[in-house]
Amino acid sequence: MAAQFAELENSCKKTVEHFRKELSRLRTGRASTSLFEGLMVEYYGSPVPLQQLALVNAPEPRLVTIQVYDPAAVESVEKAILSSDLGLNPARDGSLLRINIPHLTEERRKELVKRIHKMGEETKIAVRNHRHEAIDLVKKREKAKEMSQDEARRAQEEIQKITDRFNKEIDSIVSAKEKEMLEV
Repeated sequence: MAAQFAELENSCKKTVEHFRKELSRLRTGRASTSLFEGLMVEYYGSPVPLQQLALVNAPEPRLVTIQVYDPAAVESVEKAILSSDLGLNPARDGSLLRINIPHLTEERRKELVKRIHKMGEETKIAVRNHRHEAIDLVKKREKAKEMSQDEARRAQEEIQKITDRFNKEIDSIVSAKEKEMLEV
């Protein structure tokens, strides 16, 4: 049973880490290189992660620079940034792209907060799915007489405690990101 709890913990941890990574990609009005993580660039006919084509830096609080290694790929990188949902406009200077991070409007902040809450709810659903799988396994073991009713009930209570702990963690992450987002 302990192995099952460890597996549930591990699954939930991975889900929460994925959520943190997704949140780091949201624009907060501050320059961050994580904005560009996962951005794919069309490079000689195939999609390539931006990090493989360029050096992304945040030298100032409101500026991101992207030094493209291959001068032939500068236009592709620029197109990828413009077509992404980041809403940023790069300025080209040879093989260097400068991107000013504008202040977020109040309306945009509220939209982002709604998006954060939606992402948090989706993450909680994923955690509940992990809980559901673990409880199903306990019920199967109980039905196969591998554990008693009392053991199954205790196992389900422990599974619920683990789920509740991760849901609280998700709530605290959401509230911290919301506070960061609404900061002017």
